[in-house]
Amino acid sequence: MTDRSGDRTAFFPAIEKKHGQPMAYWFDLMSERGDQGYKEQFAFLTEEHGFSRAHANALVMYCRGSTSSKRFDTVEDYLGQVDPTAADTVRTIFATIVEAHPDLEAVVAWNQPMLRRGDAYVFGVSVATKHILLGPWGEGSLDAARPLLGDYRVNKKTVQVPVDWQVDREILLAMVDCRLAELDDDVP
Repeated sequence: MTDRSGDRTAFFPAIEKKHGQPMAYWFDLMSERGDQGYKEQFAFLTEEHGFSRAHANALVMYCRGSTSSKRFDTVEDYLGQVDPTAADTVRTIFATIVEAHPDLEAVVAWNQPMLRRGDAYVFGVSVATKHILLGPWGEGSLDAARPLLGDYRVNKKTVQVPVDWQVDREILLAMVDCRLAELDDDVP
């Protein structure tokens, strides 16, 4: 069962069960390694004690003071910490897509703004200092928009646009429509 709250302590019962020691034992071990960096602490748990990556990350980050992997509860929380121009661009991107597909819901997943239908992700963005990454979901979504992308930098799964991008509805809907068609094809 996946815990979507971001609460790192949600992993603790599974850690205790799998590794046969109470959390106090693991906290003591981590305290002894408090002078080590994240990588060394992580490697200690995975290599010396057989921790999974998820369990090691949860314990190390918790012991380093990060009790939750979730940084933002809403898209507006996320946009509140980015450049105002980029925030306005993201709002326009989402508004453009939702205008055409009002059944999509804006959420935060992996600490990034996303649009989803039900439990299926359709489109996401990530704001960097000098650009915004458009992240369409689905196998063919990026390829569907490729003829429209011209001089934009196209990465393996994302498209880079400027923070002050003049939103291109045709590009966005080419990606989103492809993903939605893919989801509709999966419906029995």
